[in-house]
Amino acid sequence: MAMHDWNGYRKQIGAAVGEVGKLSPGTVQGYVALSQAGAKTGLLDAKSRELIALAAAVSLRCDGCITVHAEEARKHGASREEIAEALGVAVAIGAGASLVYTTRALDAFSEAVKAAG
Repeated sequence: MAMHDWNGYRKQIGAAVGEVGKLSPGTVQGYVALSQAGAKTGLLDAKSRELIALAAAVSLRCDGCITVHAEEARKHGASREEIAEALGVAVAIGAGASLVYTTRALDAFSEAVKAAG
């Protein structure tokens, strides 16, 4: 059983973004232009771009991005194993980022101790 109705959610997101487009067309047009910019170089194939986008979506914890890019990855021939490998990179980056920010938090604490005298 799925944890979430991803197909229904993807439809809801599409409709909601359409509503935002009516309220603020420049915002959605700008987003679309930005989204399409990377595809114009032709250096990465569509499947690779979708695997990267899906890993970024997981890193950013964006369910809307996850559902859209999971479907796009499927359309471009990504296998479940390729997705798992790409998401493994997202997990590693998340852990690495947490480790780096741990050093920042400890540094901030040390500075607070110094300031307190």
